[in-house]
Amino acid sequence: MTNFVESEERIALRKAVADLGARYGHDYFVAKARAGEKTTELWADAGKHGYLGVAVPEEYGGGGGGIGDLAAVCEELAAAGCPLLLMVVSPAICATVIARFGTEDQKQRWLPGFADGSVKMAFAITEPDAGSNAHKLKTRVRRDGDEWVLNGGKYYISGVDEVDAVMVVAVQSTGPVLVIVPVSAEGFTYQEIPMDLVSPEKQFTLFFDDVRLPSDAVVGSPDHGLQQIFAGLNPERIMAASFATGVARRALDKASAYARERNVWDAPIGAHQGLAHPLAQRAIETELARVMTQKAAALYDAGLDREAGEAANMAKYAAGEAVAGAVDQAIQVHGGNGLSAEFGLASLLAASRVSRIAPVSREMILNFVAQHTLKLPRSY
Repeated sequence: MTNFVESEERIALRKAVADLGARYGHDYFVAKARAGEKTTELWADAGKHGYLGVAVPEEYGGGGGGIGDLAAVCEELAAAGCPLLLMVVSPAICATVIARFGTEDQKQRWLPGFADGSVKMAFAITEPDAGSNAHKLKTRVRRDGDEWVLNGGKYYISGVDEVDAVMVVAVQSTGPVLVIVPVSAEGFTYQEIPMDLVSPEKQFTLFFDDVRLPSDAVVGSPDHGLQQIFAGLNPERIMAASFATGVARRALDKASAYARERNVWDAPIGAHQGLAHPLAQRAIETELARVMTQKAAALYDAGLDREAGEAANMAKYAAGEAVAGAVDQAIQVHGGNGLSAEFGLASLLAASRVSRIAPVSREMILNFVAQHTLKLPRSY
């Protein structure tokens, strides 16, 4: 990205992904979610075309692009009505961490699958008693000869029932480490958390009871776990922001089309400032969030992790606020129709609200900006 103009390659990527998303659409996405099924066909199609692997290094079968390219894929699919939550986790966090810190054997084993979409991996950091405080994590891993032994639990972990493995943040004697746990590992079980979200990706509580793992289960060096975690969280926030702005764009597109066509007072309802101005405001907020997301991605792809951290948190905050406002206003424009299944907006309501909570809450982002950007005393 240069001077706020995306490259021709990025623009072409957006169009191709938008076309793919349109072939499936929101009806497909919601039907899969309500039936308890997965968007397997869409994921496989996106993988076949190389869209899921745009940020994987070329030598491992990927496109060799950056997180900005992957974020564009995520945004366009969401704007087409197919917001794939697992994109925020599998190709963004897990593939990025392995590409940056994994051993050559780990890269050879996992990255080609990330590149073509044949491999999915979940990411597990959150624990019931820790919340946003990563210093209170209790999931522990210890050496036992040539093996690692994992004990503990995680919760609100996405997509565990459709992945090959889970990248788990655990604590050892020298600090945090990232451990790759196959879902088939003995001693690893999980339980679905009932949610009112309309999404094919489910949420789970995980249990690790003396899970024995080989010596190469720890990503890269066991001494670089903290650095690896932060390297994964910036892409997570960038992708979460793109997910949110894509959903916001879809809501605004539907609301604007409805406001142009709906006529009950001798003029389209969009001609009335009571509806036009709130929609315009949400459009501005969404575009500002998109620009901040692109800045965060550009900083990350330039290797500026510290600067990218600030921008990624700001982008995530702005996008969460934008999508919550956009979906709410889109429903308001539709009146009663906004809550009907026919118009496809009510199904976005819970998902848009989640963007203000996960993967990091708006309050924790405000704490971060207050402390690191404004240099205010730490408040937590």
